[in-house]
Amino acid sequence: MAAFRSATWLAFLLPVSLLGGALIGQYGFGLYPCEMCMWQRWPHLVAIILAFAALLFRTTRWAMPLVVAAALAILVSGLIGGFHAGVEYDWWEGLTSCATNMPAGGDMLDSIMNAPLVRCDVAPWSLFGISLAGFNFLFSVGGAILIAILLAKSRRSAVSG
Repeated sequence: MAAFRSATWLAFLLPVSLLGGALIGQYGFGLYPCEMCMWQRWPHLVAIILAFAALLFRTTRWAMPLVVAAALAILVSGLIGGFHAGVEYDWWEGLTSCATNMPAGGDMLDSIMNAPLVRCDVAPWSLFGISLAGFNFLFSVGGAILIAILLAKSRRSAVSG
């Protein structure tokens, strides 16, 4: 049961941390997201909701499928991040080239003219040569694999015990 509990908490805390880090980068450090960055956020949001539901219903038969679905959502975000990182590293062509983030309110024309232009093929920040999309790939895919391992361990212990 400890493995299942760990998988559930990981399925909740990993996307909370990654999405929270993205929002801190955006609003705290001015790292505006491109369109593909935004695509990576949606599966994390879905994973948070699913894992939170699994925490609420942890003693029901719905808990395991909810954690599995959360892990799949985390994996999807990681795979999108891997694709995005490949675009940033010029390994392949991206689907979009840029996006803007218009501030709410005020004059529409001024908002459009002053909105930052964010390119999907340029990494706004990197550490050790790894972009934010690359880190999302590493953490999300690694986390999804770890959740799957913990769920398999939980299943084996439930069957044998």
